[in-house]
Amino acid sequence: MTDTTDAAAVDMNYTVRRGEVLAIVGESGSGKSTSSMSLLGLLPENARVTGSVKLLDRELRGADPATIRALRGGDIAVIFQEPMTALNPVYTIGFQITEALRSHDRALAPSAAKERAIELLRLVEMPNPEQSFHKYPHQLSGGQRQRAMIAQSISCDPLLLIADEPTTALDVTVQAEILDLLRNLHKRLDSAIILITHDMGVVADLADRIMVMKNGVVVEAGGVEEIFHAPKHPYTQQLLASVPHLGLGVLEPVDADAPEEVVSDTSAVPTISAIRERASDAGGPVETRKPVLSFEDVAIEYPKRGRIPAFRAAEHIDLQIYPGEIMGLVGESGSGKTTIGRAAIGLIPIAEGRLTTVGTDISDATQKDLFAIRRRTGIVFQDPASSLNPRMPIGQSIGEPILLAGVAKGKDLDRRVEELLSQVELPASYRNRFPHELSGGQRQRVGIARALALAPELLVADEPTSALDVSVQARFLDLLQELQQQLQFACLFVSHDLAVVDILAHRISVMHHGKIVETGTRDQILRGAKDPYTQRLISAVPVPDPEEQRLRREARAAMAAREAS
Repeated sequence: MTDTTDAAAVDMNYTVRRGEVLAIVGESGSGKSTSSMSLLGLLPENARVTGSVKLLDRELRGADPATIRALRGGDIAVIFQEPMTALNPVYTIGFQITEALRSHDRALAPSAAKERAIELLRLVEMPNPEQSFHKYPHQLSGGQRQRAMIAQSISCDPLLLIADEPTTALDVTVQAEILDLLRNLHKRLDSAIILITHDMGVVADLADRIMVMKNGVVVEAGGVEEIFHAPKHPYTQQLLASVPHLGLGVLEPVDADAPEEVVSDTSAVPTISAIRERASDAGGPVETRKPVLSFEDVAIEYPKRGRIPAFRAAEHIDLQIYPGEIMGLVGESGSGKTTIGRAAIGLIPIAEGRLTTVGTDISDATQKDLFAIRRRTGIVFQDPASSLNPRMPIGQSIGEPILLAGVAKGKDLDRRVEELLSQVELPASYRNRFPHELSGGQRQRVGIARALALAPELLVADEPTSALDVSVQARFLDLLQELQQQLQFACLFVSHDLAVVDILAHRISVMHHGKIVETGTRDQILRGAKDPYTQRLISAVPVPDPEEQRLRREARAAMAAREAS
């Protein structure tokens, strides 16, 4: 299959065979998704596609709309990045799967289509497939929605499956299940898969060959072992050097524009472990000091809303964070991590226990009490695009907390905003830009600058790296660590990415079903976990090494078999 597109992707030449997984990797904007969406005519009308695209020697480019429509979902299917937006919210998932089946086989009876849809849901290991058939997308978890989309995609036994970032926002345990599912399905159906991702751990787990893209151009291509162990292009080296590796830290990003002989010098790519050790020495937990944040047997409940009953999101929470310490809070979606982070700064009231933030008991705090502690705390949200005002220049967004607190105004405020932009390594000229004019990594830096505007004693970082490319993520983590050492604030770092937490955290707490099941130093948790859930969580993390990932996958399967028996 050959695809050549103009501007967004240039001079692309590749072939995918039956039973093979080709991973297309690169940063956001590199042309990964654009090139693959062109295969099915899913680009905007103003897009121009040139060259040749063939499926089993049949030319697709220039085919009439009826032919392309027959191909979609039939011979070629797509698993989109965000199933919540790709699935129709007003139809049940069962209806959407049967619709796909009957649109390609009009002779199929409704009862037979329903039976096949339930069989597909069972094939993708959907819990209670007969009940799930009647559920709407919003009634399913993220992992279940992804399974429903996969069931719809494979319903017609496609020759080619395009998986566009299929695991980006999933927890490691759900991600591991989805990867196992894709591996088993493509072997069973003998389908080809084009895997679009920036997660090199996922690539190591699933891919046979890799194609690396940068700025719309393929810079390197080869077998998975060749690319991982002997990358030739500076950008590929940079990409691999930026990947967090559980237990090994992360390499600092390489300058992709540097001369090749400099990039190939491994001494120019120091590991971050030295920085991590320095952080531990400078700001490790000193429990003789008064904690900045303290949960003592805290329970948090969400009240009843309409038909949704009240439920307890967290209980028996005991957690302390000390000055200069980064505490990693990990667990699956729904475990209560974000709830704890929001309660820490008074955004959610607690139902039981005692909560002390920056020296103030806020267990039964008034709005006046909370206003006072929020001047001494900050939060970095998961999605900066939705937390920044789209109508406000970023300089104004950063300066707003300072102005409202009465700390500075006029030229003093302008000077302080420029200092904050400098701290997060953004040019002062960016103060006049709007959020939509910045990249994801730049918006996240603005989020940090805003959170640090009043020099907080406590910073809550809620999944700040989940949607960032690996190289952007590496620069972001390096910056956050540098600022934390410099300003010595306490930090609650909420994440489901254990490799990221391994880089940053001094101590780690693991949450499961609203309870903290284990707390300890980074090494105690990640290298000597005692709780079975923590062990399962660690075993599910994909590592950017094909051989090691294969061994981890086999060990995880053996562990699951033991638990089942």
